[in-house]
Amino acid sequence: MTPASPPGRTLLSAKELAFLLVTVLFWAAFVIVLGKDTSWDFRNYHWYAPYAFLTHREAIDVVVAHQASYYNPFLDIPFYWLATHTHAWIALGVLGAVQGANVVPLYLIAREALRIPDREIGAGALALLGQTGALTLSMFGTTYYDNVMSVFVLTGLAILVVGRQTLRSGTPLQAAGLAGAAGFVTGCAMGLKLPEMPYCVGFAAALLALGGSLRQQSVRLIAGGIAGLLGVALFSAWWMLHMKGLTGNPLFPYFNEYWHSPLALNSPYRDMRFIPFHFWRQVLFPILFSVDWHVANDLSYQDIRIMVAYLTVIPAILIWLARRQNRDALTDSPVTLIVFAFAAVSYFVWLRFFAIYRYIILLEMLAPTLTVMAVGLFPLARRTRYLILGALCFAVLVTARSDFLERAPVEDPYVQVAMPPIPHPDRTMVLMTGDAPMGFIATTLPPQIPVLRIDGWMVQPRDGSGLTRQMRARVSAHRRAGGDLYLIADATDMGRARDALADYGLAIRWTECQQFDTNIAGTYQWCPLSGKP
Repeated sequence: MTPASPPGRTLLSAKELAFLLVTVLFWAAFVIVLGKDTSWDFRNYHWYAPYAFLTHREAIDVVVAHQASYYNPFLDIPFYWLATHTHAWIALGVLGAVQGANVVPLYLIAREALRIPDREIGAGALALLGQTGALTLSMFGTTYYDNVMSVFVLTGLAILVVGRQTLRSGTPLQAAGLAGAAGFVTGCAMGLKLPEMPYCVGFAAALLALGGSLRQQSVRLIAGGIAGLLGVALFSAWWMLHMKGLTGNPLFPYFNEYWHSPLALNSPYRDMRFIPFHFWRQVLFPILFSVDWHVANDLSYQDIRIMVAYLTVIPAILIWLARRQNRDALTDSPVTLIVFAFAAVSYFVWLRFFAIYRYIILLEMLAPTLTVMAVGLFPLARRTRYLILGALCFAVLVTARSDFLERAPVEDPYVQVAMPPIPHPDRTMVLMTGDAPMGFIATTLPPQIPVLRIDGWMVQPRDGSGLTRQMRARVSAHRRAGGDLYLIADATDMGRARDALADYGLAIRWTECQQFDTNIAGTYQWCPLSGKP
């Protein structure tokens, strides 16, 4: 039996700092080499949302980016500002460095957990393995930001792990300070992106898993909860109040069956395609989405690491509850309990509310550490457990497949559109139709031109919503004033455009249509419109 390694120092050595710095710089360079993100969401709203907020387009444009037109733009502003005020490669490099910074909390959690010789090497291996998951790799350099929010959440978890002794045995003020710091950064993640909510519940479970007296637990939960709410409020309170005043629904258009905004239908507007409702489908969900990515995601990938963690953590918990765990565990028991509680509760809440794999990219990163913790509890010889972990690691690596999203060359300006000339921009209105992501195109039009998406995921010409009534009135008024009307539509979706415009009493002047492209992706049509004969 190899004796368990002592916890050791908390501060990082020069070699550890160098390892983390080199890793972050590597991912920054990796993203620059990959090129610009051309994903659906980037073209739809990640470029348009900050532009619309910073240029006050909310009273001018309507539903340009479908439901995402009303998302909190604060998360997108830093990258948009960098990409419009510096060079494209600088913006991409900074984004890659931030996403690569997940290595720091991953390393700290693993280093604190491992009880093996040369635990720093083991922690480094787990941190790197956590950053090479199939979807994690695919999302480097993209503006989905799930792997940016993970930096916040993993940092909060790392604070709990590193400061566990103080949180459990320190003075109430010390415990409250650490719990508050961890809660605040975790709450910031939810404030910037609401789908991070499951991790806030998981964070509360981790606070409870620290144990201690009722008084100690109460201090941690109250401090962590209040600080978490402050983090949420910092980045979302103003926007929710703004949306409430603008639309009548602070989460517009979501959950409108409760808020009843007159601008939208009494519908939840949630994406519930992937949520499993049958019991056995819920139980087998990690196996199902590991076999077929369509079960839980729109982005293709192949990775079994969450499934492996799921299938090892469950028996490990049962062994632990039966008090049959190995006394020569590979990881520290308090750390294991904290991470198990966080991951299990976060996963369960995610399963009930979202079930979209991209939203648990953090668990893909944490899965190698979870697996080591789980197998480390098995009542087997240390050598046997090492062999099992080696086999599982090999299986994860050889079966993983990253389908990198299409990228565009790194060139300035970041977004450029070869738009045909617009003779009279001061009296022009542009209509969009179809589901295609075209928000980024709207950012290149003259600022005086309003853009209305009369047909798409959120609204259709005959849906009877308040937004559609407003757009019909605006189009009619523009026509009465003698203004010019133009259509922007995906070049492959002109049939739908014709039908949507017919519902507005408009027709495409087909012989005057011009096709144009962009330096991001896609081919689009620019067509003048007239009243139906």
